[in-house]
Amino acid sequence: MSRHRVHLIGSDSWIDVASGETVLHAARRQDRALPYSCLSGRCGSCRGHLIAGQVSYPYNPPQALSPDELRAGEVLLCQAVPQSDLEVAIREVDAIRGIPLRQLDLRVAGMAQLAEDVMGLSLLPHEQAPLAYLPGQYLDVLLASGRRRAFSIANAPRSDGMIELHVRRVSGGGFTEQVFSDLRPGDILRVEGPLGTFVARADSDRPLLLVAGGTGFAPIKAIVERWLEQPPARRVQLYWGARVATDLYLESAVARWANEHPWFGYQAVLSEQSPDDTRYRGGLVHQAVLEDHPDLASFDLYMSGPPALIEAGRHAFVDAGLPADRLYYDSFDYAPDVLASLIRARQGANP
Repeated sequence: MSRHRVHLIGSDSWIDVASGETVLHAARRQDRALPYSCLSGRCGSCRGHLIAGQVSYPYNPPQALSPDELRAGEVLLCQAVPQSDLEVAIREVDAIRGIPLRQLDLRVAGMAQLAEDVMGLSLLPHEQAPLAYLPGQYLDVLLASGRRRAFSIANAPRSDGMIELHVRRVSGGGFTEQVFSDLRPGDILRVEGPLGTFVARADSDRPLLLVAGGTGFAPIKAIVERWLEQPPARRVQLYWGARVATDLYLESAVARWANEHPWFGYQAVLSEQSPDDTRYRGGLVHQAVLEDHPDLASFDLYMSGPPALIEAGRHAFVDAGLPADRLYYDSFDYAPDVLASLIRARQGANP
């Protein structure tokens, strides 16, 4: 069986990659802390620069990379399969190193409908030790069918092991519809985690911009909660984008953070703002960021939300001077079977 070696230049370490294995899968198997999020090639969090060697993409195309970026040697390690030994420039996320990946049972301790299409779940470990994780990471709910559903953990770690999820109902989503119709307190969910590298980096004192779209607020909430316990030595500004005001499902808590903590600021942005409602800013959230900060060269930026926001924001922010290595993002993508169901439903409605 053909195997290849990959030199991770950022940490001057090597990993062995089996035939047909992606670089990221091999790295995670060997406890290397490479950045990643969606695992589908859409978000670009696992982007590296290929210094030497050749890769192929036999599973999913590298949708997060433009043709020019591919020609320039950019690679997505969640999909890239080595065709030779490689040298790749990428930095590891040291903060997550050593946190074990586990499967465990969580008991539904509470449910609260936060918005018309968002359910808040409070989960406690069921006869097992709490899950160790960092704010900003996510977990997979393991379904009986063998499928998985990814949800960001919406709270900083607590002493009782409580985990909060914000589940948005998706038509055709199967599990999310069951959360609204069938799930009850006392039910058990099997999960695996922690996953992802959307965690706060501690090696910067630059002002920080947080950009959330919809339930992309969940991991950012977890990160901010940790800072409420240990305030950062820099200014933090949150922009939360939604369609209408009722989609800002925990805005009272965010407003309280802004009122009580001078280092924290908040701006809500509605894409379908009512002309009579002057409490909020209208437009797209990433555009609001650029209107306030046309030059992003002196900032760090964390962004979480749907793929459309990630795609628009990551290009616009870099074009505004934000160094690409100071842009961190978490893409809330649909699972492949959910996406297929949504496409079928739309095709049926538009023959």
